[in-house]
Amino acid sequence: MQLSTRVLNISASQSLAMAAKAKQMQAEGIDVISMSLGEPDMDTPEYVRRAAQEAIDNHWSHYGPVPGIPALRAAIADYHNRVNHLLTSNLTPLTFTQDEVLVSIGAKMAIFNAIQAVINPGDEVVIPTPSWVSYGEMVKLAEGVPVHVATSFDRQYCLTPTQLRAALTPKSRMIILCSPNNPTGSVYSLEQMQALVDVLRDYPQVVVLADEIYSPLVYGCRHVSFAAFPELQDRLIIINGVSKAFAMTGYRIGWMLCKDRNLIAACTRLQGQQLTCATMVAQKAAEAALTGPQDSVEQMRQVFAERRELICRLAKDIPGFRFSEPQGAFYLFPDVTQITNNHGSADRQKSQISSADALAEYLLTEAKVAVVSGSAFGCPECIRLSYAISTDEINEAMKRIKYAIEKL
Repeated sequence: MQLSTRVLNISASQSLAMAAKAKQMQAEGIDVISMSLGEPDMDTPEYVRRAAQEAIDNHWSHYGPVPGIPALRAAIADYHNRVNHLLTSNLTPLTFTQDEVLVSIGAKMAIFNAIQAVINPGDEVVIPTPSWVSYGEMVKLAEGVPVHVATSFDRQYCLTPTQLRAALTPKSRMIILCSPNNPTGSVYSLEQMQALVDVLRDYPQVVVLADEIYSPLVYGCRHVSFAAFPELQDRLIIINGVSKAFAMTGYRIGWMLCKDRNLIAACTRLQGQQLTCATMVAQKAAEAALTGPQDSVEQMRQVFAERRELICRLAKDIPGFRFSEPQGAFYLFPDVTQITNNHGSADRQKSQISSADALAEYLLTEAKVAVVSGSAFGCPECIRLSYAISTDEINEAMKRIKYAIEKL
């Protein structure tokens, strides 16, 4: 069967591929520790699970409205307005109503829909790298042109206004910004965001797609939504969901918020042809998550904060790791060029570790630890380690990594 060029041009997700490889080895009885997926290892809060069970008992098993059930859309708007106000109490951020919300199957589909609705063939989309693996592939599916802008370790991998201005052209149609960032854990400050917004004033045709899926998971700083800038009202799309903060990855509920109701209507039409609606039981569970007690979110954040301290302390003892402490999400993203640049020795094994890709493969086979090469995120100098695993696993994994790298 001949496949479409569209599909053939898509790259596979390296993070999912590495996770699948680790699971296969585990199924074969090999003791592999996976630090490859961005998935909390905690259980979904009990009150959310109970809401899902009650939804089944109450027959939430039929088709629902394409943009999501009204109660969930209202809960999403209220949740965003409430949390964003707390974080930007000295500002006057944008607020949203339920009619400015579209519920999708995970934040990934919300991003996909937004790109499909905005991007025409040849349109350019600015993507600061390192970046999540799917942004560029989604742009290519819309026949757009990903414009990857390499950020630097010295600036904690945050895009500068100078870099943004240099990347924008008359063909620019969108910029995708993720804060807290996957894979770096960097968080844009209010001042950094304001500087970018100042540049964007000169490019009114450029839509801002703000991926805020990790917004509740910050450490020693605060997350500021791009909704803090009312001047973006006509061209801001905010993406979020329940996967990370509520440990609900398998429920697949995400959403977009946008003041432009024409965009919401367009994405609703698109979604109506794709999936009809998100799973009703999962929508009721997400509604409970957003309207119920938020203690579990803070408890989870504190657990990740402790794991962050642990993995950073252990990583400092690993030869060749250079990193900044992540401010958000649950990833460590060390630069490993000191390891891969030392591949000119006569040692045969050492000569094979000439890239982050090779190092990731070496750590899987030698240390039995699955990590993701930074090349998947547009930064081949680094590897990504998820600390969304237990402290015992972090201790053991880092011990194995240290031993394997010292052998080089």
